[in-house]
Amino acid sequence: MYSIALGQSNQHRAKEIFTHSIILAVLTTGLIIGFCLLFEEPLAYLFGANDSIISYVDDYLHIILLFGLVFVFENILSIFIRNDGNPTLAMAGLIVTSVVNIILNYLFIFIFHWGVKGAAYATVIGTFIGILVLLTHFLTRKKQLGFVHTKLDLSILGNIFSIGFPSFIVEGSTAVMMVAFNITFSHYVGETGVVAYAVVNYLHTVFLMLFIGIGAALQPITSYHYGAKLYQRMKQFIRIALVTGFGLGSAVFIIGLFGKGFIIDLFGIDIPEIINYTKIGIVYFFVGYLFLGINMVFVEYYQSIKKIRIATWIILSRSIILFIPLLWILPNVFGPNTIWLVFPVAEGLTVLFTFLVLKFKWVELVPVEMTQLSKKSG
Repeated sequence: MYSIALGQSNQHRAKEIFTHSIILAVLTTGLIIGFCLLFEEPLAYLFGANDSIISYVDDYLHIILLFGLVFVFENILSIFIRNDGNPTLAMAGLIVTSVVNIILNYLFIFIFHWGVKGAAYATVIGTFIGILVLLTHFLTRKKQLGFVHTKLDLSILGNIFSIGFPSFIVEGSTAVMMVAFNITFSHYVGETGVVAYAVVNYLHTVFLMLFIGIGAALQPITSYHYGAKLYQRMKQFIRIALVTGFGLGSAVFIIGLFGKGFIIDLFGIDIPEIINYTKIGIVYFFVGYLFLGINMVFVEYYQSIKKIRIATWIILSRSIILFIPLLWILPNVFGPNTIWLVFPVAEGLTVLFTFLVLKFKWVELVPVEMTQLSKKSG
């Protein structure tokens, strides 16, 4: 919404959107934190904690929740600063956060012996310093980002909720998929499956961010071009993003195929049964990355031009509509090893669905009237 407003040369509207976003984030985050603080222990068990580690989880989770607004504020600032034409600073802020976090983790855990609480405080302090770096954006002359005195605009709030809904599903479904995988592996494979999935899930958390990053990089560009009605150029950027997403997915798959042994060694696993099952899991699971990048690009693109219905359908297809039934069908019919194939099959079928939707023009990549207008203006 912010970039579309800038593309329309409506700076006041852009500032209204930023102001509403910050207020809304504070309110919603406060409600979520309050709920989570009330149910800390049940939530910890839900996400995989057990009796032997619950005290450590509680120590870490409590601190993270108390300072939850800090993490949300950094995330929002980073996104808006990127949309305000300063992606270098947005990246620098996140890098500073990570580096400070790593250094403080070492100091607080190994030097001061503060344990899990030290790790949590390191994360909070690192994020706060990252915010200070991001705030330097407001000292630059070229910045258009800023607060403005405005009345509550329900249409802005409604658009924020609707346009942001696919992103919410992306993040929320990750947690749902993780819980569902843990339950399924525990049921069919036991502890070996849970440990093997923990390794793969750590890797997936990192790789998923890479693919989300491609879509996030595309979003400010397509939103601005959409607002400025530069539709043909917008299509060129979409093609570049799709090629990049598939190329990155292919690279990740090759890394998993040939480097699975080295990857497992990094986790210090020395039980042959777990090593062998994890190797199978990495090869099968990593096939999904051939399709994940394409899906993430389409989700971010349609979200960036306010085509929320198709973006939501893509996300729901890969994470709920296809994923949940496949998680029940595949191991029951083809055996426990096929649990690993749920992710690639769901992603692949979603790409096929999107291809058919575009081929039969149920949804246009760029609406026909826009393309014609763009050619005339060109």
